[in-house]
Amino acid sequence: MTYCVAMSLADGLVFVSDSRTNAGVDHIATFRKLYTFGTPGERLIVLQTAGNLATSQSVINLLRLRLRGEGAHLLNVPSLFEAARLVGETMREITEHDAAAAANSGIDMGCSFLLAGQIKDEPPALFNLYPQGNFISATPDTPYFQIGESKYGKPIIDRALRFDTCLDQALRCALISFDSTIRSNLSVGMPLDVMVYRKDTLTVPRGYRIVDGDRYFEGVREQWSDGLRNLLVSLPAPPEGYLE
Repeated sequence: MTYCVAMSLADGLVFVSDSRTNAGVDHIATFRKLYTFGTPGERLIVLQTAGNLATSQSVINLLRLRLRGEGAHLLNVPSLFEAARLVGETMREITEHDAAAAANSGIDMGCSFLLAGQIKDEPPALFNLYPQGNFISATPDTPYFQIGESKYGKPIIDRALRFDTCLDQALRCALISFDSTIRSNLSVGMPLDVMVYRKDTLTVPRGYRIVDGDRYFEGVREQWSDGLRNLLVSLPAPPEGYLE
């Protein structure tokens, strides 16, 4: 299992992904789930993955291989919508190729993707691609998507995030969402890959990897926990009828 969050906001895009994979309690490994494709000054495309690792890696490798050819690929499609269609078609191609083996083994070969970025002369966009290859796009009313183990971190984002939330506050919101998920589910864990893209810069951000013991992340976690405890104490006491 994994957990990925992408946010499409007025000022740009925010991405956070964990890197834990589990094949049982005694087989835990680290694999990157956030990938970038881009040409500085022309486009940035970011992919985040969840689900079957073999399938998602095959999709990423095939997308990279096609960059060398003359057909459509992520560095020449004219829009992010076309990029999402290309990734969806590639997902179907991989899953159909492996369908017979998957059926015989009983293994779920499905995976899902978040795709976001910006291509010159169009606004940033964010898409959620389902295992079948179809997709939906984020809107100002729903400015974020999650894939993987999403239920523990979703209430925090729902309460705190708006389309006009500034990027640094949105990143803090995402990190708190990850803290809650990591505390509640052992299948999600460090390190975390973080990337923030500012609208219309058309750069390929370097990104940042948060590892165990990161001073900023640990400080945010501690302050959030202390704040929740203090807020709980400060809430009005329940009326007598509640306690009968």
